[in-house]
Amino acid sequence: MWRRARGPLAGAAALAACLAVLAALSGGSGGETDTDERPDRAFLGLVAEDAFGKPGAYRRDNLDRLRATGAGLVRQTFDWARIERAPGRYKLAFYDEYVAALAARHLRLLPILFNPPRFRSRAPANPVRGTYPPRRPADMGEFGAVLARRYGPRGTFWEEHPGLPRLPVRSWQIWNEPNLHVYWPTGPDAGEYVTLLRATGRGIRRVNPGAEIVTAGLPDSARGVPLREYVADMYAAGAAGAFDVLAVNLFGRDARETLEGVKAVREVAAASRDNPAVWVTELGWATGGPPSAFLVGEGRQAKLLERTVLALARTREELRIRGVVYFNWRDSVPYAGGVDFFGLHTGLLRRAGHAKPALSAYKRLAKTLGLLPD
Repeated sequence: MWRRARGPLAGAAALAACLAVLAALSGGSGGETDTDERPDRAFLGLVAEDAFGKPGAYRRDNLDRLRATGAGLVRQTFDWARIERAPGRYKLAFYDEYVAALAARHLRLLPILFNPPRFRSRAPANPVRGTYPPRRPADMGEFGAVLARRYGPRGTFWEEHPGLPRLPVRSWQIWNEPNLHVYWPTGPDAGEYVTLLRATGRGIRRVNPGAEIVTAGLPDSARGVPLREYVADMYAAGAAGAFDVLAVNLFGRDARETLEGVKAVREVAAASRDNPAVWVTELGWATGGPPSAFLVGEGRQAKLLERTVLALARTREELRIRGVVYFNWRDSVPYAGGVDFFGLHTGLLRRAGHAKPALSAYKRLAKTLGLLPD
């Protein structure tokens, strides 16, 4: 597990590594230098919401296919409102089924703790569209503790399922994209988010002191607070010590732009004398949908995927990159009342389940990195 380093020397070393890597990339290598050691099997991940939402044969087939690509991790929202139906009453049967399906395929799980139930939400009587944070951050800490007791290293789930490979959850991601208005409708506030991050991490660590706390995936979007500014505000609010891994959702137009996003947050951390690992918990390119900076053809999508993830993998030691999660496994349709956007068209599979060239590119990545399943 990655562990953070702190202090002026740690910050200076982190910044020097960032600059050295990007200097090499500007020389035309594209980051494609040889690596002697393969990354951890969970380095390559995927988001697969459709497999989560459709149990039975559909889920089995998609998870089998997903594992065969070389993915070692699935990032999945744990919807608090769906789990805590009444105060103090938690229903986890549906999630139990999914955790079992992942474990049976030796797939690690990165849960996203998100979306409080109405009776714990800060949402007003007539809320605007979006997901509001909880009124009391400590309540999310208790929710995290419930999940850690169930799925963590000493979790009751594993005691009840001795026939499954024991793959307890060790990393927990707290919220999603709080620097966007849609996921913090009261107005993005890094100080408020740090309070929630600290309280939730404290709750999880009461159950599992060795848990790895991962920040929300932070994008760089015109629809919210810019990435660099928001991370700086987090540190100004005392974020150092509240987390182990800094997560970013980097939808860069190419490998260089994505690496520059990692560099940017590492520079901010270094300026705060901190040296956390960085986890790219979303990246992807759309092959359909409305016009956007990330709309490309299917062939271009495959090339961008392969080049960008290879660049990230081959600089993982220098930039302390914890892992890369591709968004998304399969194209989808807008949810009820939602609108179309590029993220519904970034799949490795088309909506009908047919492979795009990006699926083969992902598998080639896994083979190059020595991550294909035995």
